[in-house]
Order: sequence, then structure tokens, then C-alpha cells
Amino acid sequence: MRGEFLPFAAPLLGDEEIDEVVHCLRSGWLTTGRKTKQFEQEFCEFVGAKHALAVNSCTAALHLALEAVGVGPADEVITTPMTFTATAAVIEHLGARPVFADCDAATLNIDPAAIERQITPRTKAILPVHFAGQACDMNAIGALARAHELPVIEDAAHALPTLHRGRKVGATSELTCFSFYATKNVTTGEGGMVVTDREDLAERMRLMHLHGMSRDAWKRYTQNGSWSYEILAPGFKYNLTDIAAAIGIQQLKKAHAFHRRRLAIADRYDAGLADVPGVTLPRVADREGHAWHLYVIQLDPARLAIDRAAFVDRLIARNIGVSVHFIPLHVHPYYRDRYGLRPDDYPNAWAAYERIVSLPIYAKMTDDDVRHVIEAVRDVAREARR
Repeated sequence: MRGEFLPFAAPLLGDEEIDEVVHCLRSGWLTTGRKTKQFEQEFCEFVGAKHALAVNSCTAALHLALEAVGVGPADEVITTPMTFTATAAVIEHLGARPVFADCDAATLNIDPAAIERQITPRTKAILPVHFAGQACDMNAIGALARAHELPVIEDAAHALPTLHRGRKVGATSELTCFSFYATKNVTTGEGGMVVTDREDLAERMRLMHLHGMSRDAWKRYTQNGSWSYEILAPGFKYNLTDIAAAIGIQQLKKAHAFHRRRLAIADRYDAGLADVPGVTLPRVADREGHAWHLYVIQLDPARLAIDRAAFVDRLIARNIGVSVHFIPLHVHPYYRDRYGLRPDDYPNAWAAYERIVSLPIYAKMTDDDVRHVIEAVRDVAREARR
């Protein structure tokens, strides 16, 4: 058994990030300024979008994106129950209703056929989530959106860098939102980014992300700025600091290297766990296009004498940090009670929830770390075999 606990996730930071932050601190400019603008510009180039806005979380990015396309009271936004709470919470914040569409049983991405069944005259937008870093079927989703004249806002919190049919996620829909949380493939500690090719949406989000002010703070307090400003809308406080952007500038340069390491770990998991009874590996259409933010196995209860919770407990007892992504939103008390939802309303999401386990996968892991995970999963599955 492994002697030291292996955390489920950990960032990989080097001297480059430290030096960039020190440069920021020594400049005396700590909040949104030149480094944030640089991060935005370089992110645009990375994903192939025309406009990028750096914000303090992916949650903020999603909120701004939905507000920009006009989501409001009495509207409906279709999304997946197989996601983190933020995806649906921002819909609620705007007075709209999240309408769930079940996921595909194999990929756990939202099912386009399920989306189509949920479209009503009140539908205002479609919000797919690229689960674990694998792209949703954006061709099918895009066709549905065009047929019903609906905007698509992609939740790409897991999807940097993800490819969809050879193009980076971030260059395929009206709006795409990314996360730079501490566990993400590229991190700024806390942070997010929303990208678009539409100038009108970019302008609206830029206005709303900082109090609805007519001038950014960094413009007001520079030599060429002005103390005078106007409040054009009741905006939010969602801007990213230069300190966080400094980390992001260097992390983005390493994004492809981080991805290669995650892919290598996924390959080792596939090879080491392929013959384990009771364990099903991720179903992937494009291995290199998958960001591998998560590596999610599914357990077969017919072949194991323990349930998922016990399986997780036994891995943790072997000093392997694991998690579950996600507890479907429709079974959480708020959504369950507010909308009268039952677990089997979304059978694929519910069935997956009872079987899924997320194994650690991040660039900082060593080959020994990966070996310990494989050995622990094999041991637990062997001991629990029916």
C-alpha cells in the first residue's frame, strides 16, 4: 500500500509563474490591468476566438454569458444534470429555469436527442457541458440551436485544451466559458474566461463584469485615464486581478505539455485497468482531443460485492485520493424540491452516479503515483469480486 496520501488533484507551478507574479507585485499594479489584458489576448490566440474576457471564476463567466444573450425571468435554459452546481445556479440567479436533459450513458455528455425533447417556446439558450474534458456532439447541438434560433453557451470548465472535430473548444459557439480553478488543467488559483466571436456580446460582458461602468478601473487610474465615469447598467464585480492573470500567462504556455502528460496517464490507466473485472473504462471518441481533466471509471455492481461508496472508501484507505463527478443536480434538495424531480427522471445520469469514480489525473503525478493508483484499483476490485 502507498505510504503517503496521494491527493486527488494538485497544480503544477514552476519558477516561471513565481517570477511573473513577483514582476506583477513589484510593478505596483495588482488589480485588473496590463497582465490581465495580455492573458486575454494570448487566450484568444490559443483557442482561436476573437474576444476574451478574464473573470474571477467560470461561474462568473457563465452568468455574464447568459445575461448577455438576454436570459431572464420566465425563460428556460437547457443543460445537463451531470455537472457542478454553478452551471444551473447562474440560470436561477437570472430568474430563469434550468431544464435538464439526460446525459449519454457512455460519455456522460448531454444527449442531443434529450435536448430536442426539452425545447419549448420558453427556451432561451442551450448550455452543454463538456464532461471530463471530452467534447459534446456540438454538430448535433449546433444544428438544433440553429433550427430553433437559440444561442449556445458552452460550459468548458473541463475542456482546456479540448478538440471538437479538429477545432479547439472555444471557437465553435456564440459563447464558451472556461475555469482556472486550482484543480483545473490550467490554473490561476481562482479565475475564468469567457470567449466569443461576437463583438456585441463581448462589449456587453465587458461592461457588466465591472459594475456596469463606462471605464475600466485600470484606465481610470493611469496617466491617460479619466476620473469621470458613468454607470450604464447595474453590473457585477467579476474582474480578474493581474496577480491571478500573471499565473495564467505562464500556465497557458504549458497547457499543451500538461495535456500530453494527462494523456500519457490516461493511456497507462487504460493499459493497467483494461482487464479488471467490474471496472469499465471511459468511452472516448477522440483520445488526443480529450482534455483529460477527469478520468472516470464506472463500476459494475453485478460483478462486485461492494457499492461505489465502499469502493471509494477502500481506495482512500489505501492513501489514494479519489472523487465522484457528479452528484446529479436533479437529486439535490434545492432542484428536487423546487421542480418536483425524481432520480429516475434522468435515468442515465442517475445510473451513472451510482457507479462512477474519478481517479487522480494531473500533470504533477509521477509514474510511481500512477502505478500506485492502478495497483490500488486492481486490489480493491479483486477483493470485492463476486
